[in-house]
Amino acid sequence: MHRTYSMRQSRAPTASQIQNPPPPTSSTKSGRFFGRANLGHNFRKNAAGAFGPDLAKKLSQLVKMEKNVMRSMELVGRERMEVAQQLSLWGEACDDDVSDVTDKLGVLIYEIGELEDQFVDRYDQYRVTIKSIRNIEASVQPSRDRKQKITDQIAQLKYKEPNSPKIVVLEQELVRAEAESLVAEAQLSNITREKLKAAFTYQFDALREHSEKLAIIAGFGKHLLELVDDTPVTPGETRNAYDGYEASKAIIQDCEDALTNWVESSAAVKSNLSTRARTLSQRRHAARRQPGEAVDLADQDQPLQNRESGLWVPASQHRGDEYDEDEEEEEEVADTAAAPNGGERGREEERIEAA
Repeated sequence: MHRTYSMRQSRAPTASQIQNPPPPTSSTKSGRFFGRANLGHNFRKNAAGAFGPDLAKKLSQLVKMEKNVMRSMELVGRERMEVAQQLSLWGEACDDDVSDVTDKLGVLIYEIGELEDQFVDRYDQYRVTIKSIRNIEASVQPSRDRKQKITDQIAQLKYKEPNSPKIVVLEQELVRAEAESLVAEAQLSNITREKLKAAFTYQFDALREHSEKLAIIAGFGKHLLELVDDTPVTPGETRNAYDGYEASKAIIQDCEDALTNWVESSAAVKSNLSTRARTLSQRRHAARRQPGEAVDLADQDQPLQNRESGLWVPASQHRGDEYDEDEEEEEEVADTAAAPNGGERGREEERIEAA
C-alpha cells in the first residue's frame, strides 16, 4: 500500500527558505529529561481505543491525538497573551518611541493570542466531526461480530454434526445478518466520505482564516516598527522628540478594522490548480458525472456553508451514536485556568480604565 507522508521526498529548500535561510534548530528541542513529548499526551494517545470496538480503535486514537493538539494550542494562546503583557511592561521604562511602540506591539500580540483561542474553537468542529465517524464505526462493529459468530457456529456444527438441523436455522440467520451487515457497511462508507469532507473543510477554512489574520497583524506590526528611530547617536547627543503617538494609534485602528472586515472571499492567498492538476481533476470528475454534464470546479474553495450540500451544521449534530470513550476526560477541569477574555491589551487601555 502506497503511503506518502511528505509533499517532497528530497526536502529541497522552498523559495522562502532560499530567500530567508532558516535558523539553527531551537535549543529547547533537545536536552529534555523526559523526551520531546508530554507524558500526559502520550498516555492519552496510547490509551485511546483500548476498551472500544476494534473497528473504531485507530480513529479513537486520532481523536485523542487531536485533543492533545487542541490543549497545546490553548496553552500557546494563553502564554501568548502573557507575553504581550510582559512586553508592554518592559517597554514602559524605555524611551518614548520604544515605550509607545512596545505597548502597541503588545496589543497586536495579545490579539494573536485571542485569535489562537478562537481557532481552537473552530478546530474543535473538525475534531467533533471526525469523532462522529468513530461513533458510526463503533455502531457497525456489532453487526460484523454477529455475522462472524454465526459463521463460526455453522463451521463448528458442520465439523462435529454435519446432519444437525440447527445448521439450516443458522444459515437462515446468517443470511439475515449478512443483509443487516451489508446495509450497515454501506451507511458507514457513505457517512465516512461525507463526514471526512465536512471535517477537513472545517479545519482548512479555520486554518485559512487564522493564517490570513496572522499575516494582517504581522504586516501592521512591521508598520509600527517604522516609528522607532534606530539612527545611531553619539554619546551626549539627544534624539529628536517622539511624535508618533497618533500614528501608532491609527495603525492599531487600521489593523482592527482589517481583522473585523476580513472575509474569505477577499483572502489574499489563492490555491490555483496547475494545468496538469486541473486536467486530472476534471478527468476524475468526468468518471462520476452524467454524460453531457459540464465539470465545474469553481466551488472547490468555497466554505462549507456556501456549498449546495446545505447550510453550516453545528458540532452537536455531528455526534452520531453516543459512543464516547473519551467523554470522561472531556468533563475534567482544565489543566490551568483560561485567560480572561477581558485581559490587559496594553498599558494605554489600563490607564484609560484607571482614569
